[in-house]
Amino acid sequence: MRKCKVYINDIEAGILTETDAREYVFTYHDGYHGEPVCLAMPVTDKPYHSNYLFPYFFNMLSEGSNRQIQSMLHHIDENDDFGIMLATAQNDTIGAVTVKPM
Repeated sequence: MRKCKVYINDIEAGILTETDAREYVFTYHDGYHGEPVCLAMPVTDKPYHSNYLFPYFFNMLSEGSNRQIQSMLHHIDENDDFGIMLATAQNDTIGAVTVKPM
């Protein structure tokens, strides 16, 4: 199981988890009342579940040759979406959301 903290405008908003069964769970922190990660995931006290990396987070990833280079530089399997996101979405992302490994 892998987890990361999700920040919106540098405020910790919740936790994104990849389970051992390759399912994904995103949960906002109790008491978080800021902006949502995206319109499809409004702030709620119930966790979001998915069989694939949520589209918002998947769209933070590079594609093509950039993804290949990131994979080689960080020694991560090119098909490991969660691993590449953890390695590359900590700083200087487009938009207000960043993720940081736990």
